Amino acid sequence: MKRILMLGGAYSQIIAIKKAREMGHYVIVCDFVNDNPGRRFANEFYKISTTDQEAVLKLAESLKIDGIVCYKADSGAPTVAFVSEKLNIPSNPYESIEILTRKDLFREFQKNNNFNVPRARDYASLEEAKEDFHNFKLPVMIKPVDSAGSIGVSRIDSIEQLDEKVINALKYSRVSRFIMEEYIENFGPHVGGDGFSVNGNLVFRCFSNEEFSTEYINPFVSIKASLPNLFPVHLQNKIHAEIQRVLKLLKIKNTALNFDIRIDEKENVYLLEIAPRNGGGCNSKIIEYATGVDLVEYTIKSALGENCSDLKMIEPEGFWSDYLIVSQTSGEFDGIEIDEELKINIVECELFVKLGDYISALTIGNEKVGALILNFSSLDEMQQKMNRIKNLVKVNIRE
Repeated sequence: MKRILMLGGAYSQIIAIKKAREMGHYVIVCDFVNDNPGRRFANEFYKISTTDQEAVLKLAESLKIDGIVCYKADSGAPTVAFVSEKLNIPSNPYESIEILTRKDLFREFQKNNNFNVPRARDYASLEEAKEDFHNFKLPVMIKPVDSAGSIGVSRIDSIEQLDEKVINALKYSRVSRFIMEEYIENFGPHVGGDGFSVNGNLVFRCFSNEEFSTEYINPFVSIKASLPNLFPVHLQNKIHAEIQRVLKLLKIKNTALNFDIRIDEKENVYLLEIAPRNGGGCNSKIIEYATGVDLVEYTIKSALGENCSDLKMIEPEGFWSDYLIVSQTSGEFDGIEIDEELKINIVECELFVKLGDYISALTIGNEKVGALILNFSSLDEMQQKMNRIKNLVKVNIRE
């Protein structure tokens, strides 16, 4: 029985904890939240922050672990690489993982290696950004350099908005830095989805059409994804080639990958983020439904140094979507109502809260009520219903 240390026991990480147990491994979870839901599915639990690299290393040494995983979370990815290098267990170069999980470092890497990249610069203070603001074409994005899930992210159209949005971004940065970059307009769908690198090669990828919470307080949370990707094959191959170039330059070997990519009107590929982890939401689940590939299992196998060479490219079949159920208002949760028209398409429905729980209006990426996985008979049916899904799924708030 191999011993695997899982960093984080949040609700979204339970799927990986359960999978590791199903595979016959001894699972240890550490998390700074003592009552996290994942701990009850583990063999052992320790209250340690997943970003405290030295503390996690000390724990890993004492437990004589065989592998370490931080499922779905950017924050623990550098810890995985740090601990793995120290203990000589499977992982990827620490410096490379830092580049992929820090927006400022990734933009610098892209510029130095001739990738398409928006004008971008990182700052430690509002004053620095104000002095430089005139050098940017509006609109611009303000982001903490080290956050994920759209936390602290804003789009601004004038310098009058800068003070408020920079203060907000710095609130969510552990290293007290933010990035300002020009906004890239989408040509076609925003490209999300997941992939997997084996021995430095992007052997599997499943690009999704990703949509955001544009009608909510925070318009940058990914709440919808659908398969198959709508871009023609030549553009998907172009995206694939750019991701492969990142893997080669950074000497990435074996890891799950999550994509955040835009294409402009000239068909230029902009790799906004390539995260060295599985994607959030229901990415892994809809990919498995559409392709039969279990990326969670490959993530665990890879962390334990097991052979993943059987993983091959498989195109998605059918028309699949996931939808993260969120609320526009805060209050006491009183259930959801799903229109009869949509019920025939539901494959899975999962709630993350209980009746009577207090829920918040969507402002950051982790304020989710639940999730739906849906299957459709045609592209037309999928697009029509997903365009109206906000009206087909209602979150009730008790007065």
